[in-house]
Amino acid sequence: MKQAFIIGLLILSLLFSNMTNNIQGRASFTEKEIFNQLDLAFQGIPSEYYPAGEKTDIKYNFFFDLEHGYFYTAGNRIHLYADLHRWAIVFEKNGYANRGGDAEIELNYIGNCINYPIDRYPERNYITNTSSIQLITGEQYERIQNKSGSDMERFELIDPTAKYVIVRGHKVAIEHDEKKYAHLGIKPRNFDNPRNLLSFEGLVRYLSETEPLIINTTKDDIKTHLPSDLPEILTIDTFHFESVYNKKSFPSNQETYQLIAKILVTGNPNLWKPKNKPNNHWSNWESGSL
Repeated sequence: MKQAFIIGLLILSLLFSNMTNNIQGRASFTEKEIFNQLDLAFQGIPSEYYPAGEKTDIKYNFFFDLEHGYFYTAGNRIHLYADLHRWAIVFEKNGYANRGGDAEIELNYIGNCINYPIDRYPERNYITNTSSIQLITGEQYERIQNKSGSDMERFELIDPTAKYVIVRGHKVAIEHDEKKYAHLGIKPRNFDNPRNLLSFEGLVRYLSETEPLIINTTKDDIKTHLPSDLPEILTIDTFHFESVYNKKSFPSNQETYQLIAKILVTGNPNLWKPKNKPNNHWSNWESGSL
C-alpha cells in the first residue's frame, strides 16, 4: 500500500512537471519578436513598447556595450525573465564611468513589459531603456585620490595610504598589493604612474572579482523596472559577446541571443548550451579609452 502511494506521488510529480513545461511552451510571444526587439536596440531605434509620450519627448534605446569609451567595464551578466505573456532581458555591467567620475552599475532593459525610466523636464521628457546605480561616488573617489606627485600622477589614481572605500553604503578595505591585482589581470596604468599606483577603474575591477555581492545588482535592483511578479528564468555569467560596433552582426544572427530567445519562449534554462567560447570578461575588450 505504501509503495503504491509513493508511486502515485511520483506519477503526479511527473505530470505536474510536464504540465508546467507545456504551459511554458505555449508562450504568446515568439523568438521572432525577441529578435526584433534586440535588433531595434542594436540600431538604437525605440520599439512599439515605448510609451507614446509627447512629440517633444526624446527616446533612447541602448544596447549592451562592453567597449564604451566613457566606461571602463568590469563585471557583466545577462538576466532572463519570462512567463506566458511577458518577457525581459536585462543586461548588467559595472565599472568606472570616466566622464561621470564615479563607479556605476548600468542596466539595459529589453522586453515587452518594461517600466521605462523617464527623466521629466518642463520642455520635454527623456525616455530610455537604461538605468544606473551608483557604486562609488565621486566624493569617495576624491577622498581616496592620490594627493602627492605631479598633477597627472594624481589623476584617477588612488593614494597608497587609503585604507577603505564606501561601496553602496558598505565600508570595504582597499587592497594595495600589486601582485593580487596582477593575478586577476589588472595592471597599473602605464603612463604618469611611476609608483604603479592603483587606478580608479582597477579598484572596481578588483572588487568585481573579490566582492561580487556588493558590486553586483540585487534582485530588487533589477525588478525596479520590471513587473514585481515576473519570474526569473536564468542569470548568465559567461557568454560569447560580439562588438556592437560591427553593425553587420545583428543580435538575431548570433548564437548567444538565439539561445536566449529559445529559453525565454520555452521557459527552459537547460537550453543554455552555447558552442561559442565565452569572451565577455573585461580583459577581452578595450573600454574607457575616450
